[in-house]
Amino acid sequence: MELLPQTVREQLAENGRINQARIAAGEDTIDFEPVVKFFTPDAGATWLLTEIDPEDPDIAFGLCDLGLGFPEIGLVRLSELCAVRGRLGLPVERDLHFTANATLSTYAERARQAGGIVA
Repeated sequence: MELLPQTVREQLAENGRINQARIAAGEDTIDFEPVVKFFTPDAGATWLLTEIDPEDPDIAFGLCDLGLGFPEIGLVRLSELCAVRGRLGLPVERDLHFTANATLSTYAERARQAGGIVA
């Protein structure tokens, strides 16, 4: 399974371009719904990503939860995500059944309350 198919990469990149343009115009960024969910099948880590940096397509933005009870919104390098392995050595997978039903900030608030991403 391809971790980041072209259609998903294009949506993440488009969201990144939109928010970069809004920042340049002095406008608030858009609180997008997550485009993709990644997880470790043999550990408690989860990532919900909304956009890719248009100037560095290896950097993604989203909600990151390493399974330690402290989910946070921030940046992650996709190359590092591809290198992550869980306790049994399994790689990160894309949740093929994930469909967002809220914005990233809503997922972040739910995660803070639950101590981890609930998606």
